[in-house]
Amino acid sequence: MPKSKQRHIVVVGAGAFGGWTALYLRRQGVRVTLVDAWGPGNSRASSGGETRVIRATYGPRAVYTRMAARALALWKEHERRWHRQLYHGIGVLWLVESDEQYEKSALPILRDANVRFEELTGPDVARRYPQMSSDKVRWAIFENDGGYLTARRACAAVLEGFLAEGGEYQQLAVQGPVAPAGGELSSVTLSDGSRLTADGFVFACGPWLGSLFPDVIGDKVRATRQEVFFFGTPSGDRQFTEQAMPVWADHGTPFMYGIPGNEWRGFKVADDRRGVAVDPTTLEREISAPALASARAFVRLRFPDMAKAPLVESRVCQYENSTDQNFILDRHPEAENVWIVGGGSGHGFKHGPAMGEMVSDAVRGTKAAAPEFALARLLEKR
Repeated sequence: MPKSKQRHIVVVGAGAFGGWTALYLRRQGVRVTLVDAWGPGNSRASSGGETRVIRATYGPRAVYTRMAARALALWKEHERRWHRQLYHGIGVLWLVESDEQYEKSALPILRDANVRFEELTGPDVARRYPQMSSDKVRWAIFENDGGYLTARRACAAVLEGFLAEGGEYQQLAVQGPVAPAGGELSSVTLSDGSRLTADGFVFACGPWLGSLFPDVIGDKVRATRQEVFFFGTPSGDRQFTEQAMPVWADHGTPFMYGIPGNEWRGFKVADDRRGVAVDPTTLEREISAPALASARAFVRLRFPDMAKAPLVESRVCQYENSTDQNFILDRHPEAENVWIVGGGSGHGFKHGPAMGEMVSDAVRGTKAAAPEFALARLLEKR
């Protein structure tokens, strides 16, 4: 269809949600301009970093288990389409020591979603993974098709695919606040002073949603400082690599998780607890001594042979949290042609392709968005 007759949608943000949204809209014949301030997978993005976990265990929250199953199928499909590896299916191991409510409630949902998994006893875990200290592990869930995704590389791959299919990209920031008038938004101002006009807009800009829409979002989405550490395994040792271990999730207090191997980037260890609120634009990304000490203490307890492992890499990033940790996918309450997408809350990356499908369907009016992602739930709590 000639550009003059195509509906034009601007997608702001080239991360996990925005990049996939732009790609799926383009595939449906929409003219799409994707805009990002620093580029897909950049160091300030919530979708940056080397790796992200892909898993389907979500306690009682079935909507995310179903989305994760759909997203996994799409990740595999695009690996074949693009002839590059983005997904490493090494499995995900959920360890249960005391509180088991989260994992127990997940079991029937995993079955209903046809997710492949095994229930392991504590002795099963000890036999299968002797490099882990599992004396207090009572049982575990092993997700056979879980694993990790190469995050930064995947964001770049999505942009490349989008451009190859006729999409347009501009590396510029949108100036805020964004204020629709008369029930719609006709254009946005970019950081070079130009204006970008379109028929519709999707804002998928993570922790910057609040500054662009202070009246609607404000502090309903906020960034928290998170620290990730990579420890060096012994030379020639294979027991702490992805060939010998799965991704692991230690759902205790604190909730620690990690990825072995990371394509030779080191043994990743991270604390899932939310850190202090930060400004992701100006945040100085230097690790803190207390967080490193906490990570080392955990490694000593769970992986005794790694007790003296050196720190070989580290990263300070952010989660962009909604107040209830659920995603946002809804129209702006004062503009029919504006959609707000975000609230990844530390678990959004894996869902990128499934979310992109959902946003594309909602924007084109072919399928309503999931009610769990409605903005009303956040606005009622003002």
